[in-house]
Amino acid sequence: MLTMIVGEIANFVAYVYAPAVLVTPLGALSIIVSAVLAHFLLKERIRKMGIVGCVSCIVGSVVIVIHAPQEHTPNSVQEIWTLATQPAFLIYVAAAMSIVLALILHFEARYGQTNILIYLAVCSFMGSLTVVSIKAVGIAIKLTLEGISQITYPQTWFFVTVVAICVITQLNYLNKALDTFNAAIVSPVYYVMFTTLTIIASAIMFKDWSGQNASSIASEISGFITVICGTIILHATREQEQAPAPGSPTWYVGGSSTKGVEDEYLINLRSSDYLVQ
Repeated sequence: MLTMIVGEIANFVAYVYAPAVLVTPLGALSIIVSAVLAHFLLKERIRKMGIVGCVSCIVGSVVIVIHAPQEHTPNSVQEIWTLATQPAFLIYVAAAMSIVLALILHFEARYGQTNILIYLAVCSFMGSLTVVSIKAVGIAIKLTLEGISQITYPQTWFFVTVVAICVITQLNYLNKALDTFNAAIVSPVYYVMFTTLTIIASAIMFKDWSGQNASSIASEISGFITVICGTIILHATREQEQAPAPGSPTWYVGGSSTKGVEDEYLINLRSSDYLVQ
């Protein structure tokens, strides 16, 4: 828990000094570190495809770092507010909030338990707004610590409020997705959707790609796609490892729960509704 807190603080600081186009995709490196630590500490074997996934994430991350745009740090919260109220970004915010409200009010009750994209779309859209707001709050804290106080500006507290609302909503629906669907499926899909929307939101608000040529932008996108492929391969490998071995005795009770040989003392066959394989 302590290392997770330190990691999130470091991630928060990274958004202050680097563009989200660079920071967000590099989050996939945590998957590689987890896989390596699990191999040595938990004795979980990394399959060949898992190694391919790790290498893909590393290669994609290197490409993104090499072609990352230069960061232009705003000099005040008012400057960030100007960027946040430009027409292009307001259109994105309006579209994102409209989709989120439609998903929550209309589609969640009907398709939330069967379609993984309902919960994850809410998480991803709110997450993209969380990142740009966290960047604004981080810059405000940085400027305040340097002696240029940003606390008196109402825009600072507006961004803090947006961060609180978006984070709570994001965590709530991410927990719903994890409770309803397999984590091996939720993690890669959420990573792809969240990272894509965050890059779009940051590129619109902070103009991360302005001044870059088409070759650099194409290289960044290629690196991001490579990281996505590596992430999907890693999680697909995990899902295969968690699946029961073929030929092992398994009971399907009532068509829902699954038990193995070690749990046989819990099963009492009294009805023809229980099928034994």
